[in-house]
Amino acid sequence: MALPGVLLLAAFILMQGQPWTPMRIAGVALMIPGFVMWGIAQMELGDSFAVGAEARQLVTRGIYSRVRNPIYVFGGIGIAGAFLAIGRPWYLLAFVVLIPMQIVRSRREARVLEEKFGDEYREYARQTWF
Repeated sequence: MALPGVLLLAAFILMQGQPWTPMRIAGVALMIPGFVMWGIAQMELGDSFAVGAEARQLVTRGIYSRVRNPIYVFGGIGIAGAFLAIGRPWYLLAFVVLIPMQIVRSRREARVLEEKFGDEYREYARQTWF
């Protein structure tokens, strides 16, 4: 949960003294829940959290009961919100690179999980979004 918290704190530090424009308000409205959900998703993974694709256990509870890759989804929402909150909407162009990278990574993770958990993973994937 450290990284989402650090990013949230950094965004608030960068925002100090700045006017509350509609873009900044929208950014904070995305950033806070995005980073909070990102942190919750990391906690729910527990010991299964890994930088590389590993299949320690199949986590299907909490946020993972609806979204297979909530760290990617909510991390992206939080980061997009932070870009808006600090008044740098052109930074959103980073998603042109980030989104395809996350899709490739999620597919690699899916293959690893399917190899280890087989039908159990396929059923889980059928019932969840990204």
